[in-house]
Amino acid sequence: MTPSHTHAGPHAGHGDADDLDVEEALALVRPPKSDRTDQADRADRTGRAGHAPARPAGHEHPHHQATRWPEARETAARAAHRATRRPHVSVALGNALGLVLAAPLDALSDLPSFDTSAMDGWAVAGPGPWRIRDGGVLAGHAPPEPLTDGEAVRIATGARVPAGVTAVLRSEHGRTGPQDRLRSTSEMSHGQDIRPRGQECRRGDQLLPTGTLVTPAVLGLAAAAGYDTLTVVPRPRAEVLVLGDELLTEGLPHDGLIRDALGPMLAPWLRALGAEVIAVRRLGDDAKALRRAITTSRADLIVTTGGTAAGPVDHVHPTLERIGAELLVDGVAVRPGHPMLLARTKADQHLVGLPGNPLAAVSGLLTLAEPLLRALAARPEPEPYRMPLREAVQGHAHDTRLVPVVLRGERAVPLRYSGPAMLRGVATADALAVVPPGGAAQGAGLELLDLPWDTAGIGMCFT
Repeated sequence: MTPSHTHAGPHAGHGDADDLDVEEALALVRPPKSDRTDQADRADRTGRAGHAPARPAGHEHPHHQATRWPEARETAARAAHRATRRPHVSVALGNALGLVLAAPLDALSDLPSFDTSAMDGWAVAGPGPWRIRDGGVLAGHAPPEPLTDGEAVRIATGARVPAGVTAVLRSEHGRTGPQDRLRSTSEMSHGQDIRPRGQECRRGDQLLPTGTLVTPAVLGLAAAAGYDTLTVVPRPRAEVLVLGDELLTEGLPHDGLIRDALGPMLAPWLRALGAEVIAVRRLGDDAKALRRAITTSRADLIVTTGGTAAGPVDHVHPTLERIGAELLVDGVAVRPGHPMLLARTKADQHLVGLPGNPLAAVSGLLTLAEPLLRALAARPEPEPYRMPLREAVQGHAHDTRLVPVVLRGERAVPLRYSGPAMLRGVATADALAVVPPGGAAQGAGLELLDLPWDTAGIGMCFT
């Protein structure tokens, strides 16, 4: 079921978050001592010590209130539609690729704007044979002199057709004879190989409607139609906040410290999803810094990494509660990545909290960030598609699984190294397969989520 929990504001009895010290931060996520003891006992009995810390008051265990995976994606898209709309912008053609038209593309002139030759050859007037006039007619040159019946002149593709011309005779279909007379070696028809003015469109015709994705072909059409700029929906701005004191930015892991895999990965991934990434900031496990970063951000989407569970330094939930954010999705029934969350921090701003494990973070990106960014950018939703499995895939008892696959012929082949902390599988994947609860047998057709660079090249996704 979809959670309806809404944070009402800061915890009673706590001062401003800028004055929050470590003990206060811990108090927001620690249960009373007796509860911690009971939970520790339960963890010992179940072997799940990592689940011992309780969530803040009002939070159930994430699995009990987790949103179903399809509903989480729908919630993210709906959230974007309810956000305050950003003004449309006018951008140069060279900067419009991958954006969405915010106004119809209407023809500014007839296309073509004059009668043009569709072939290299001769412009001829009346029936042949024709006497050949000196010179020739080239594209981009001054208007040619009219022809009279029985005359021909050399003409290049794209050149303006002289007045009086009845057809263009292709070079390979013409033969010159005595007295420079031109004869046709094939039958001709009136208007042959002439592109008449307005053949493609007339001035004022709608070429493309609002909502069209700007592809390279759209840029070409806009340029042909005389446009220098396009009115488009601006790219959503995204900011990445990397949390965790254990993260290194260079060198080998050592002494309990690990390399930050998400900082280098998320910014280009978000750009491939159509966002403008305005900053990647590393905050460590600092509740004050997290609150300042969220409340001062100019981004349409804030993406945090880690800190979405209920451990002693998991500050995302407490911080969102203290600033009065509205929690729209608090845990998703998907593996990996179930502790992900989506919150509305302002009327025009959302936050996606990703789990700290790399593949779990990828799951969060495709589950919550992708539909949110797509809707904010007014980009069309891709048509879902399915492909049969080459071999069976084990599922989770209750949750959806996202499994990296490669496409071989007409089959999807599941990859190894698909644990929450592993990127080795997704680094070679073509897509993620959506495995329903309980798993999928060999040959079962599963929905596939394309990786954004798989169909359109690194840095931009057109679908």
